[in-house]
Amino acid sequence: MIKNIVFDMGNVLLRYDPEVPLALFCRTPEEKEAVRTELFGGQEWVAGDLGTMTQEEKYESIKKRIPEEMHTSLRRCVYEWSVCMKPISGAFSFCEYAKKKGYRLFVLSNASSEFYEYFPEFAPLSYFDGIVVSSDIHIIKPEEGIYRYLLDTYGLLPGECLFIDDMEANVKAARRMGMQGEVFCGDFEPIREKYGI
Repeated sequence: MIKNIVFDMGNVLLRYDPEVPLALFCRTPEEKEAVRTELFGGQEWVAGDLGTMTQEEKYESIKKRIPEEMHTSLRRCVYEWSVCMKPISGAFSFCEYAKKKGYRLFVLSNASSEFYEYFPEFAPLSYFDGIVVSSDIHIIKPEEGIYRYLLDTYGLLPGECLFIDDMEANVKAARRMGMQGEVFCGDFEPIREKYGI
């Protein structure tokens, strides 16, 4: 019986789309491609999610790999990328509905420490029964340890948890831990119907 719903954050509760800051802050297609590859697709982004690299350290590291004339655009994307993090349509109403029906709600997110700056746009941290952010514990999905940390910290039984994530690898990892899992495809209604939420 499902008692707890565990949400990924990016592209489940808040829209994560690097193309938004790239369009806003990069002046040419060449800049977009360079910043897309080196920032959003680079090792520094993962290091941020692991909590081992600050924004300034990301910028200083990446700027060595791109032309100097792109540094201003890079800096803006490093520091202002979260402009894209707007609530997913229907996400908060689903949370409200589930909460009223007695489900406990949790967030399990791969995210840098800036999570605490933009996430309250969705809901106050206190709205959820628990939040685990990868940069706080230096483990990222789909590593088993981050799921174990969530379960142990909040005393959750895996079989009573439904995990919702937009990445299939992360959902598969949750299932291996004994949780039920669903890959989010932009609509909460099929999930609500399948689990009778």
